[in-house]
Amino acid sequence: MRIWVDLHVHTVFSGDSSIQPKTLVEQLHAHPLVKGIAVTDHNTLRGYFHVRKLAKAYRDLLILPGIEISTEVGDLLVLGVEEETELPRSLSSFLEFSEAHEGTIVIPHPYRSLGLNALAEEVRAHAIEVLNPTATPKENKLARDLAKRRNLPGVAGTDAHSASEMWSTYTEVEAELNVDSVLTSIRKGLVKSFKETGIQGLTYGR
Repeated sequence: MRIWVDLHVHTVFSGDSSIQPKTLVEQLHAHPLVKGIAVTDHNTLRGYFHVRKLAKAYRDLLILPGIEISTEVGDLLVLGVEEETELPRSLSSFLEFSEAHEGTIVIPHPYRSLGLNALAEEVRAHAIEVLNPTATPKENKLARDLAKRRNLPGVAGTDAHSASEMWSTYTEVEAELNVDSVLTSIRKGLVKSFKETGIQGLTYGR
């Protein structure tokens, strides 16, 4: 089956986001297509646990654990890990932690501010974020080119920090509506990234 997931969303627990967990769950439930999100707050899982608890009232929603770590050289997303690290936020330490906990590593907005930039060519990862509305079209194209060069799946996430930013991009995943199935499909490349284009519908990202 196919499901649609936003793989990069922030809540008030990020500190720079105004999205309340309750608002996120209610809007996700009301959305006609997207039924899954990865809560990827900055350096914390607190938002994920709040959203997951609220989402238990609905059977049709999938909440993936995620975290966006601010390393000394740029941001990195890890999905599927429900344990926070107390390690220093060095890139190498966090990669080791993620791999030890079998996390799915995504390089977000590689060429935007706070991206890994040139390091994105070599950092161990399972996918590249190729559609991010906060990045410029040029930056997203560079991300798509990077994914092709590295033969890695291209995924999409809104990187939303306010309710008005949600649902503008999302990832189509060939998976069941559960965490393990979605993460396995991302690693296998069974994904497509899309963005909303108003009355014209959808534009395929990669």
